[in-house]
Amino acid sequence: MSEAAVFSKCAWRLIPFMGLLYVANFLDRVNVGFAALAMNADIGLNAEAYGLGAGMFFIGYFFFEVPSNVAMEKFGARFWIFRIMLSWGVVSMATAFATGPVSFFVLRFLLGACEAGFFPGMILYLTYWFPAATRAQFNALFLSAIVVANIFGAPLSGYVLHAAGGWGIFKNWQWLFLIEGLPSCILAFAALFYLPSKPENAKWLSAEEKRIVTAAVARDDLPHHDLRTGLSDIRVWLLALADFGIIIALYGIGLWLPQIVKSLGFDDLQTGFVVAVPYVATMIAMIAWARISDARGERIRHIVQPALLAAVSLAAAAILGASLWSVLALTLATIGIYAALVVFWTLPQSFLGGTAAAGAIALVNSVANLGGFLGPTIVGYLKAATGTYTAAMGIFAAGLIMTIVVLWTVSRSIPALKPAVMLER
Repeated sequence: MSEAAVFSKCAWRLIPFMGLLYVANFLDRVNVGFAALAMNADIGLNAEAYGLGAGMFFIGYFFFEVPSNVAMEKFGARFWIFRIMLSWGVVSMATAFATGPVSFFVLRFLLGACEAGFFPGMILYLTYWFPAATRAQFNALFLSAIVVANIFGAPLSGYVLHAAGGWGIFKNWQWLFLIEGLPSCILAFAALFYLPSKPENAKWLSAEEKRIVTAAVARDDLPHHDLRTGLSDIRVWLLALADFGIIIALYGIGLWLPQIVKSLGFDDLQTGFVVAVPYVATMIAMIAWARISDARGERIRHIVQPALLAAVSLAAAAILGASLWSVLALTLATIGIYAALVVFWTLPQSFLGGTAAAGAIALVNSVANLGGFLGPTIVGYLKAATGTYTAAMGIFAAGLIMTIVVLWTVSRSIPALKPAVMLER
């Protein structure tokens, strides 16, 4: 059996389920953007308080990210993913019972603390199964779950807000948290039984297939250093800064896009479908772009080019103001952000392995995700101060330019790729 066939078998077995977990994960992270359409008035949140609370998630995320990823390396992916999913599902559902700004802030912080380690854990998990030269395409398949969450989650969230107002004792935004948090709790137990911690634990691989996977991953010959080495590598910190510029734009747009669209005159249900449109195009583009990057064996340019597209599009959105043309510009920005992101996540594990890689991936993600705190907070502050989203879009564009500059700076110290093995269709 060829390497490509074995990788395809692993991908079809693992990535759809991992993607399903990430759909639930991302939905619980960003459904607050839709809940805000009704929740803010009910619990007394103004634009600044909502932006601060939405971003508070990433403070909890920051403090617990590295310990969580190191724990996954120690205890195994199967058990640790179960722990993460169950705890975040419970806290996500509990957000339905927020009564004011303080309880909202606390619950968002706890959600981040509980979820910390899931995304970098999944990125680390992929390194157990696929060699470095092929990872962009597998990262893209996994990260397309974010896009699926927005494609289906946005209309679902809009529908719940539209239809659930008269359901029992809860308000529509409370039902939104309760309904969308429950699948995470259920899937936690499914992960406990479905995910093998490493290839050698996979009962659905033959001995020869396990040997092929292990040998292919071992060819990367990455140095397995300790945690301290991974956290002190200057390249890791530079990549964290580069990812920060991507993430501040990603969440700044994602957590406010429903309100931007609704300001154009759409109702809750229509807003859900309009918000889904950019993500349909994004899913196609990011998968195709990742395959091109793998096939050409090149990473930096394949991050810089879509980041530049996103920066230009955000600048255009700032100029165009609240209009359908602005939504089109934000669609192009979304495509660029996600296309850059899927290739970016091939970089941290391209020069470190083992515990050093676990810590480095988590550090990059935790520092970068402070942008998830600053992005919504900046939008909230500037929207309250100016009455528009123009200044915020300009700041996000500047953040992406910073990403481009940092990546060119670090590019000479990133190892060259070996030839890629493309996924069989």
